[in-house]
Amino acid sequence: MIQMYWLKLSNKLAFCIAVGGVLCTNLYAQNTFQEYKNKYPDYNELVIKDIQSYDFSFENKKLKIIQDNYYESLILSDNGIHNNKESFTYSELVKLKSYDAYTLINENGKEKKIKITQTNEVQSDRSSVFYDDVKQQQLLFPNLEAGAKKVYNYQTEFIDPFLLHKTIFGGGLPIQNSSLEIKTDKNINIGYEIFNDASNLIEFSKTEKKGKWLYKWTLKDIKPVKLEGNSPGFLYIIPHINVYIKDYTIDDVKTEVLGDTKKLYEYYKGFTKNLNKTDDATLKAISLEITANKTNDEDKIKSIFYWVKDNIKYIAFENGYEGFIPREASLICERKFGDCKDMASIISAMAKYANVKEVSISWIGTREIPYSYAQLPTPAVDNHMIAVYKKGNEYLFLDATDKETLYGIPTAFIQGKEALIPDGDSFKIIPVPIVASEKNEINERVKLTLEKDKLVGSGKIQFNGYNRSNILSRIGDATNKTRFEMIKSLVLKGNNKFILKDFTEENIKDRDKPYLINYNFDLSNYIIKADKEIYINLFLDKIYDKLTIEKDRVSDFEFNFLSSTNNQYEFTIPQNCTVKYIPKNFNLDNDYVKADFVYEVKNNKIVLNVLVKNKKLMLTKTDFEPWNESIKKIKNNYTETIILLEK
Repeated sequence: MIQMYWLKLSNKLAFCIAVGGVLCTNLYAQNTFQEYKNKYPDYNELVIKDIQSYDFSFENKKLKIIQDNYYESLILSDNGIHNNKESFTYSELVKLKSYDAYTLINENGKEKKIKITQTNEVQSDRSSVFYDDVKQQQLLFPNLEAGAKKVYNYQTEFIDPFLLHKTIFGGGLPIQNSSLEIKTDKNINIGYEIFNDASNLIEFSKTEKKGKWLYKWTLKDIKPVKLEGNSPGFLYIIPHINVYIKDYTIDDVKTEVLGDTKKLYEYYKGFTKNLNKTDDATLKAISLEITANKTNDEDKIKSIFYWVKDNIKYIAFENGYEGFIPREASLICERKFGDCKDMASIISAMAKYANVKEVSISWIGTREIPYSYAQLPTPAVDNHMIAVYKKGNEYLFLDATDKETLYGIPTAFIQGKEALIPDGDSFKIIPVPIVASEKNEINERVKLTLEKDKLVGSGKIQFNGYNRSNILSRIGDATNKTRFEMIKSLVLKGNNKFILKDFTEENIKDRDKPYLINYNFDLSNYIIKADKEIYINLFLDKIYDKLTIEKDRVSDFEFNFLSSTNNQYEFTIPQNCTVKYIPKNFNLDNDYVKADFVYEVKNNKIVLNVLVKNKKLMLTKTDFEPWNESIKKIKNNYTETIILLEK
C-alpha cells in the first residue's frame, strides 16, 4: 500500500511518498533528532523519558507494592557515545523481579533493537557505608552513535509499605519528560508531599479507571542540575515527590501505616522495644570501672561517651532491616565496632549500668535531608541515630560516629535538625541547636620582626569546637613530611615565600582543650620599600576574601558550621624607623557577618586585632547580595598597609 505524507521540513512544504511509510519515518526521526540537537546544543545526551509507576494492590489478603521503571535517553553527539553505562539498585527490602535493556539504532529507516549482553551485579559503592545489601545492576550499552537511544526498564517489589522511595524530577542531564504514576485499589489511601516546586510546574491528575484510582505527576523540559560547592544537597534544589501509604483496608479491617509522627514513632519503636533487655557482665564491669570516680551523672555520661569514641570503631552497616534495628550492646562491645544505631545502643546501655537516667536512643536526619517531622512524618525524614542525655531542661546530643567532636555539642551535620526521642509511652521532638561561632573560635597570636627585607615571626594558634575536630579529623595520624605539609597549610601566612621552620602541637588527645600549634616562620618578598618608606600589610590572613558568591548561583550556600576568627598581629617597630601611617579602624556588624579591625601603637609595637565571624549557617538567594557587599567592604580593608619611615 502506498501512503502519501506532507511534511514541513526547513519551513518548506515537501512531498514524501514511501512504501510502508519507511522513508517518512526515517525523515521524521531525523527531523526530531535535529530538533533535539538544536534545542540542547550544549549537551551530549538527552533523557526522553524517565517514568516511575507504582501499583498498590492486594494479593492473598496482603498488601502488594510493585514498581515499574522506564528510562530512555537519546545520544545527541559523538561525545555522548562515551556515556555507555547505566545502572539501577535494589536490595532485600526492594527486590528485583525483572529487567530489560537495549540500544535502539536507526538502520535503513527502521529502529533496530540491540539487546545488551554485558551486565554486572555489584555491591553498592556508597563511600559512607562499609557494607550494605544494596546491589547495583550495571548495564553496558553497545553500538552507540549519535541518534541512538539507550533504553532500560526494571520491576521491583517493595517488601515494606513504610519504605517507599522518593521520585526525583531531575538529574545531570536535560529531561524531556519525567513522571510518577500510581495505581491503587480504592481501599488504599495514600498521601504525598511535593518539594521544590514553588511555581507549581508539576502537572497533577487523578482519574478513575476500572475501579482503581490513577494518580499522575508530570514535569517536562527539565534543565540539568548545576553542581555547586557548598550546596546543602540536591534534595534542597530538585523538584521531587515523597509518596506514602496512609492506610489500607482488607475484609473491613483497617491498617494504619503513616500520616503523622505518632505512626512513624510506633513503626520505629518496633525496632527497639526489645533492645538490651539482658545484662552483660563484661560491659557492665567496664561501665562501672570508667565511672567509678565520677561524682555526678554528667561526668559519668561524658566518660562513657568518650570511651565509646575511643574503643568502638564506627563502621556503617545496612543490610535489610539491620539498617533500622540497633544491635545488642553486648555484641557491639565484643566486636568493637558498630554503626550509628549501635553507638546509640551501647551508650544508652552503659548509662543504665552506671545508673545515669534520662539517656535514650533517638532518630534524627542529617542536614542533607530538608524535611521536618511536621512536613513529612515518614522514614524519609531520618537517616541517623544518636543517644540523647536530658540534663535538667537541657538536652545533650551524643553522636559517637565522629571521633573528634567534644562532649556538649552535637556533630556538625545534625545542627538545626530535629531529634525524635522516647518520652515514656509517647515521644518528643527536640530541636538540635546551631552551635554559636564563639564556641568554634580560631584564636591566633603572631609576633613579627623585620630582619633586613624579611619578616621573621612566631605564632600560636588554637582551634576550638568544630574547628578543632575538623582539623584533627583531616590530619589524622599523618606523620613526618605529610604532617609537616598539613600543619604548614594551617599556619601559612602572606604569600608562597612563607617558610615554616618548626612547630609543636598540644592537646591532640584531650578533646576538652583547644588543639594548639606553636610555630616559627620566615616570610620573604612581602614588604615593599620605596625610598625611605616601608609598606607592610599586617593582614597575613585574609578571612573570607575569596568567598564572593556568584550572581548566577542556583543553590543556597551552606557553611559546615559557624566560625569565629580572633587574630592578633604584633609587629615590633625597627629602631631605625618611625611610624608614618596607620590605617583607620574598621567595624562591620550585620545579619551575615561581624568584622572588627583595630590598630594600636604602644611600647614600640604596632598591634592589629582582627575579629571576623559568620552569623548564618545557610545563605539563601536573597542573602547573596548583602553577603557579597559585606565581603567587598572587608576586602577593601585588607588592602590597607602601615607605612614606616626610615630615619
